[in-house]
Amino acid sequence: MARDDNRRGGRDRDEAPEFADRLVAINRVSKTVKGGKRFGFAALVVVGDQKGRVGFGKGKAKEVPEAIRKATEQAKRQMIRVPLREGRTLHHDGMGHHGAGRVVMRSAPQGTGIIAGGPMRAVFEMLGVQDVVAKSNGSQNPYNMIRATLDALQFQSSPRMVAQRRGKKVADILKKDEPAKPEAPAETAAEA
Repeated sequence: MARDDNRRGGRDRDEAPEFADRLVAINRVSKTVKGGKRFGFAALVVVGDQKGRVGFGKGKAKEVPEAIRKATEQAKRQMIRVPLREGRTLHHDGMGHHGAGRVVMRSAPQGTGIIAGGPMRAVFEMLGVQDVVAKSNGSQNPYNMIRATLDALQFQSSPRMVAQRRGKKVADILKKDEPAKPEAPAETAAEA
């Protein structure tokens, strides 16, 4: 039995460095019982590898560290993969919602940074996005905002994914439209 524990412990130590985690919210919750109130803590954690994978989890326990540990484990189990353009931004704009929470995300040019607030910023940082503009509308509940953000991220698709779905080549998908017809010379326009 001791050997199994050592193996598991070794694997956990190897996995720990590849994921970064961010504590988004801690909430003290209480349960009223016959003798009074029993207090516990609920934690909301976002975990990602900063290379295109992200997940979130929530955990409840009597102590804060235990709640954070439970939330982190759940987040690692529920990770999704998101394709990133040049490893720094989204491929296209997106919208997502969960309950009353609505989010809008737009890809941004290099150097823009992460323009997003609160829980959305944590998701983008753990995902590895460096340039994005995002806005949340409706619910300010961090749980709903994170779920809405992940809802929008699930529909992100790269040109490779679109080409594969359509049975075409990536070059056909990325082909630019033919150049516009040249405008009339400026002299002709001035005479008229």
